[in-house]
Amino acid sequence: MRLTILTTGGTIDKTYDEFQGSLRNSHTVLDVILDSLRIPDLFVRHIEVMHKDSLDMTDEDRKTIAKTVCNAAPTSDAIVILHGTDTLSKTGEHLCRECADLEIPVVLTGAMRPYEFRDTDAIQNVTEALLAARLLGRGVHVAMHNRVLSFPGVIKDRQALTFVRND
Repeated sequence: MRLTILTTGGTIDKTYDEFQGSLRNSHTVLDVILDSLRIPDLFVRHIEVMHKDSLDMTDEDRKTIAKTVCNAAPTSDAIVILHGTDTLSKTGEHLCRECADLEIPVVLTGAMRPYEFRDTDAIQNVTEALLAARLLGRGVHVAMHNRVLSFPGVIKDRQALTFVRND
């Protein structure tokens, strides 16, 4: 399988800066996560789109993500996007409109807790997104916390700290 993974930042990629005493989006942790998984027959192309907290993303950033998805699609069997959870739904809706003609699955995922935290959900969510990318049909989806939901109509449930359908 030819998989393209886009990284955009978000909580999943936040790392602790001991000099600043803060969590920051300065680089991706994707390679560390992938190295911890057993993923035979998976060819991964990684594209770093940006390193932003999703609360700082603009409409222009979402256009950049959509353009990158559309450009990567012809040489990919699926696309996974690591994204911040705060505005993941907004990006998912945008991709649903802008990439409606794609014949492959586009799967968004992220984490409620950074990869570097002991109780992170990052590895689980990336693993689920990789499996979802292999099994799903065309469309834009989110894979997280033992569920897969398809756009449009997906929102973050801030009480339950996961994603749900807005039906």
